Amino acid sequence: MSAPAPFCATCHKPSHLCICEAVEALDNSVFVVVLQHPQEKRETLSTAQLVKLQLKNSLIRIGLSWPSLKRILGREVDYKKWGVLYLGTAKQGEQTPEDEIAVVDRNGRPVHGGDAILANLEGIILLDGTWSQAKALWWRNPWLLKCQRLILHPHFRSLYGEARREPRKESVSTLEAAAFVLAYMDDDPEVFHHLMQPFQLLLKKMRQPRPRPQRIQPATEQAGAGQTEEQAAETAVVDTPIPVADTPAAVDKTAE
Repeated sequence: MSAPAPFCATCHKPSHLCICEAVEALDNSVFVVVLQHPQEKRETLSTAQLVKLQLKNSLIRIGLSWPSLKRILGREVDYKKWGVLYLGTAKQGEQTPEDEIAVVDRNGRPVHGGDAILANLEGIILLDGTWSQAKALWWRNPWLLKCQRLILHPHFRSLYGEARREPRKESVSTLEAAAFVLAYMDDDPEVFHHLMQPFQLLLKKMRQPRPRPQRIQPATEQAGAGQTEEQAAETAVVDTPIPVADTPAAVDKTAE
């Protein structure tokens, strides 16, 4: 019987995959909201918690639907100053320009003045989960249509590689998407590299041999540990209970 793998209370990873040593929070000017599908929370390679740890101005909400962005943030919002990253269907993707970040309408067509819209954003929303889970979050929260829809065309492939295959080349992890957008908006590539360090450490540890879990000995094995066969036999004789009916003291007490 093996002991359950302990988890880090900070990064929410198994202890042997803890990445806290690589975390160094960035004071980001553009707020980041991660809407995480409940099933994604159980994934070892999920990066939502890494986003929260690496960005001071960020939050995670786990669920399937919320009435509004105002309810999530607890304050009034101007939806036009918020962007949501949603890749959409492959057919829609064919209509988008090959800009690194494209602002599109609900049908995936480019919007005029995209650079000005990006420069005016005060926050971005990321849908965390598999493609089908992100699609469910998109359709269950119609208020997302009020936001500026963003599509990424990153110049890199996701670091997931074979560890977690993505359906399309534009698909990247939630942390990679956040890092890419923030670096683009700040015109500072170093932002991307800085935010990626915990993710790189996580994948490095994933490729290393996993430590063998400690075996929990049953109580009977622990009691007999270190005894010879003769000692174990004596212990068994001494510990053998005597029937109550044959015990004089017990008979006397019953008679009383």
